[in-house]
Amino acid sequence: MVQPSLCFLGGLLGLFLMAPVLMASTPASMCTPLKTLNDSLSHRRRYMKHNFPINYTIRVHHKEIFKLSNISKMKLKVEGLDELVLQRLWFQVNQGILKKIIRVLPERHPSRPYTAELERRFRDAEGVFVQSHPAEVFQQELPETIQDIWDQLTEEPDRVPESSWRFASPKSLVDNLCHTMCCLFWECFSSTEASHGYCEVSHSKKGRKASSPEVKVEPTEPSEW
Repeated sequence: MVQPSLCFLGGLLGLFLMAPVLMASTPASMCTPLKTLNDSLSHRRRYMKHNFPINYTIRVHHKEIFKLSNISKMKLKVEGLDELVLQRLWFQVNQGILKKIIRVLPERHPSRPYTAELERRFRDAEGVFVQSHPAEVFQQELPETIQDIWDQLTEEPDRVPESSWRFASPKSLVDNLCHTMCCLFWECFSSTEASHGYCEVSHSKKGRKASSPEVKVEPTEPSEW
């Protein structure tokens, strides 16, 4: 009778020790650069809205309008979708967004230094992300749905059909960057309002205001994910 009990207790102990490994999809080393990035994002209203003309928009691929609702849809489409795959996609989407915003800003625009610093901190986080995982991870085949999005994002602009372009405000795009970051890297923000539960919040204005009072919701842009 002793042997089965010991095996059972040993099994429980093994599960207990493995739990942090199974639950933590974000390496601890990612948290410092992501929190630094988040500090910069806290000023986005001033630099991404107040310093631009009313209703100012830039042209982006419709797959670059990357919202919390898109994450939910992809998880429904792809059974057992690895969080790491979504994190890779998040970096791919938002590096393009920040470059597009910088590209439209004149050298003396008051938001250019802020945006350049935001992009630098984003690249710092991306560098740590790559270093935090074995090289083999980035060579693995992506699920078909994700690969299709990836291919569209990396296609030469002159080959993108006109129907794939959308117009969105810089503020709404950077809002999306912030919201999805807190969802996909929730372990780094679990002590703040932007916790893992934020991924599951209603996508209505009421739901967003309840979760993040400081966020003013912009008019929604079309997204055909």
